[in-house]
Amino acid sequence: MKKQLPFVFSNFAMTADGKIAFASGNFVPFSSARDREHMMELRATADAVMCGARTIETTGTILGNSGEKFRKLRLKHGLAEFPLRVIVSGSGSINPAAKIFRKRFSPIVVLTAARISKMNLKNLRAVADEVKICGKTEINFPSALRWLREKWNVRRLLCEGGGELHSALIRADLLDELHLTVCPKIFGGRNAPTIADGKGFFQLADAAQFKLKSIRRIENESFAVFSRKK
Repeated sequence: MKKQLPFVFSNFAMTADGKIAFASGNFVPFSSARDREHMMELRATADAVMCGARTIETTGTILGNSGEKFRKLRLKHGLAEFPLRVIVSGSGSINPAAKIFRKRFSPIVVLTAARISKMNLKNLRAVADEVKICGKTEINFPSALRWLREKWNVRRLLCEGGGELHSALIRADLLDELHLTVCPKIFGGRNAPTIADGKGFFQLADAAQFKLKSIRRIENESFAVFSRKK
């Protein structure tokens, strides 16, 4: 039941042509300082922040607070000093030497599937606070999110990418709200990643439906919020 799940919201910056990285997969920050501050403001409202393994490795993010200002903002919201950090890796292939595992300011949970190899499972259990198997070949996200709510008391869960993880949440009808910054750049590239990669939908009737909640312009970027149509 939805009421047993966290409120799931996501945050992305994309180019004017809908890309979140170059076709090579190489990620270089391309949004403004204001957008990056916006990202931290959203993190400060979340019990947990979730990213896919590839996003963790390519961006080097540690899913932290980025300073005292945002730590205090979390405390003002009645949250723990730092968010729970959730990494999604169906095969468990994320490098256990990744930067995020060396920063121990808050617990790290890895969500994976039963197809994970014994070696990967052993390696991740050595560096993460918990490795949770949710599903056989693919991660069962309703089950995983329900577990996060019950075990870790996650009521607000922020997804920061990548496109395949985001698409999986959308396809499972789990995304409640999308925060989207559109930047005045064009990357191009047929295979450049977007905010919703993966399987996708195949006909209009099946497409995920959202409504525009708010939009504002700050200098050359637009900041929009979309909420899921009930």
